[in-house]
Amino acid sequence: MTDYRLRLPGPTSVPERVREAMARPILSHRGPEFTAILRRTEELLQPVMGTRNRIFFFASSGTGMMEASLVNILAPGERVLVATHGAFGERFAEIARALGATVDPLDIPWGCGVDPGEVRRRLSAAEYRAVVVVHNESSTGVAADLAGIGAAVRETPALLVVDSVSGLGGMEMRQDEWGIDILVSASQKCLMCPPGLGVVSMSEKAWSVVQRTGGLPRYYWDFRKARTSAGKMETPFTTPVALVAALHEALGMIHEEGLPRVLARHRRLSALLQDGCAELGLAPFARIAGLSATVVCLCVPEGMDGKDIVRGMYQRHGTVIAGSRNKLAGKVIRIGTMGAITEGDIVTDLHYLKQTLQWLQETRDER
Repeated sequence: MTDYRLRLPGPTSVPERVREAMARPILSHRGPEFTAILRRTEELLQPVMGTRNRIFFFASSGTGMMEASLVNILAPGERVLVATHGAFGERFAEIARALGATVDPLDIPWGCGVDPGEVRRRLSAAEYRAVVVVHNESSTGVAADLAGIGAAVRETPALLVVDSVSGLGGMEMRQDEWGIDILVSASQKCLMCPPGLGVVSMSEKAWSVVQRTGGLPRYYWDFRKARTSAGKMETPFTTPVALVAALHEALGMIHEEGLPRVLARHRRLSALLQDGCAELGLAPFARIAGLSATVVCLCVPEGMDGKDIVRGMYQRHGTVIAGSRNKLAGKVIRIGTMGAITEGDIVTDLHYLKQTLQWLQETRDER
């Protein structure tokens, strides 16, 4: 597997330091040694999330944290406004429906952003328990204006729930300043860890809803249990201790580089890949200025199939990029610009993409 290059928009390649941290002896999840690691991990993660709130850790995927965010604030039949501007916005809507919520989709053409003004108009016309937004819609390469959306939601009874699974650690996040009431993320993308660790932080406004009577039943996902355990620097159930050790090490790397430099590096390398792909005839799928800094989503040239590009990159160059598994299947390709990436990674991506596109064109001409 020495020639295997993982260039997906998550999961991402895990640095050697992080892998070594995972390989250390397993600690008791209730013992003082691990408690010290968990405490420090929370301290390191708070500035990345832009919050002074407590952070709760779950053995979970990102989708699990999306469900957790809603099951803790909803009562049967309550109304939520969900921005459906990509695959993960639609997933959030599906989760809300499965929990018995009344879902009003804020339907937005894929490739476009969420208009804070439209959010404000919808909030003035109906009462919602929550407004649900994906920070970084990795299916389309579009980032949301969370500051604007937060300003629209802040003075209403609604809670702002944000999925930043593919943004946190690679794009600016100011939870407290922007008025985000529940922020969820996961370990396997910009945070440079394997999949399996979910994180959540919530405001006092959200906590007042979480602790009310009459909400949905919950057990494993119960934020009330999580908050009680966090007071003892524990988690309610068995902690994925190796993944927390990995996150502790990864966050140390982020702070050694400096968070502003990490965010600037993601922006710079994403722009470098976008510009290089434009020279190859691969235009961005997004139709707005608010492009993601952690995933580049590209339109496939006329007459080609994205699946062939993905297959060619892997079979000829050992490089794993993503296509799409939704209505954009065959129409786009996606490449991660998140985590421990360098300019050399981007140059290599462009070199292999150029060779793959030339090979596909020659193959088509021979037919």
